[in-house]
Amino acid sequence: MSRRQLPSVDRVLNDASLAPSVVRWGTRTVKLALQAVQGDLRGADDVPDWATIATGYPAVIEDWLRRHVGRGYETVFNLTGTLVHTNLGRSPLSPALVSCAFHAATRPLTLEYDLDAGKRGDREGIVAHRLKVLTGAEAATVVNNNAAAVMLVLNTLAKDREVPVSRGELIEIGGSFRLPDIMERAGCRLKEVGTTNRTHARDYEHAVDQDTALLLKVHPSNYRVEGFAKDVGIREAADIAHEHDLPLCVDAGSGALVDLGKFGVPREPLPGDLLGDGADLVTFSGDKLLGGVQAGIIVGRSGLVERLKANPMKRALRLDKIALVLLDETLKAYEDEASAVGKIPLLGMIALPIDELERRGRAVVGCLEGTADGRIDVEVSRSQLGSGALPGESIESRAVTIAFDSAKRLLAFEQSLRHLNPAVIGRIADGRVWLDMRGAAPLDELLAVLKGLAA
Repeated sequence: MSRRQLPSVDRVLNDASLAPSVVRWGTRTVKLALQAVQGDLRGADDVPDWATIATGYPAVIEDWLRRHVGRGYETVFNLTGTLVHTNLGRSPLSPALVSCAFHAATRPLTLEYDLDAGKRGDREGIVAHRLKVLTGAEAATVVNNNAAAVMLVLNTLAKDREVPVSRGELIEIGGSFRLPDIMERAGCRLKEVGTTNRTHARDYEHAVDQDTALLLKVHPSNYRVEGFAKDVGIREAADIAHEHDLPLCVDAGSGALVDLGKFGVPREPLPGDLLGDGADLVTFSGDKLLGGVQAGIIVGRSGLVERLKANPMKRALRLDKIALVLLDETLKAYEDEASAVGKIPLLGMIALPIDELERRGRAVVGCLEGTADGRIDVEVSRSQLGSGALPGESIESRAVTIAFDSAKRLLAFEQSLRHLNPAVIGRIADGRVWLDMRGAAPLDELLAVLKGLAA
């Protein structure tokens, strides 16, 4: 075919067959892809038949966009067994909770306006109130993530001064962000104490001098030191800090507002426990064990919190209005702990009984038996919290496993799951594909999607 037979860009762009791509990707992005595809065609010796008609382009354009732009933000089924998956958006929010933010997104609201006084109000007032109620803190403030919370604390209270930290707590979180780097950016100087596996009270005592600004304890969220190991507890660290008129600041990492032990999850100190043991400030995440939006939460002594709020850096790190409304609704759900399981999806997943997981597993097996040619079973598995929460700990679960007689077929099946819409994300282990049933909701929607494997 001749290159002169290529339809114009506008003709293809305005054809009804390309409308879904325009809706999904945007007009300019689709036009860019179309120009690139036709540019390649004009440089070819021969033009294929499909390129001469507008309806021949949608599949080619979709392929080009996926290779050169990416697929964008798509919902998936997280059946990996990692409940709070960093790469899959961490904690999901309930539709009922998200609906509460609809008016905040579409209408003006009293974000920083006091209706009674008729003047500017406190942007974080209601969120701070709920955090005080839930943790017993004197005061609270929030920023956009926990790393920012730690940076704000250090920049405000320890700029140009030293902060002793145990070598066993010099963590690296996802994306190669390391605590020493955060401390450097915050403007303070790290003073390493103890060793990787053993730190004693005397190590902190020897480290404190006139240049010390505060003591920092960091929860090793994404690893555990076991065996010949020793640590200094919060109460003991607080005693050392207060003996030298220094604040003790604790990075609790994942953070939880209810005791997860009742669901079979090993108990970790709650922010309120840490404050009760003498911590002056505690920081933790909003989108991990709390099950809410991305946020860095800071609770503690009112005088210290007021200093944080007065730091100009605080404005650069603040939460937007939608995140504040969603955080408020999440915290409100925790005020009635008995009903929180039904309102916070993460708690609901953790609390799922084994018989419900088995029921889901049998339903998925029944669906896959007609579409997958591997050996399919429901097996005992373990779910982990993820995103650095409770490293090394897991809870009993059930998973559908699919085994094949060759690695090639195994990988092809796992890839076919990722190409469904919505995609189904599992994991490969022990020569099988594992689909953890804690994330298998809504079940009827998952079953309908899995039937697409037969197509």
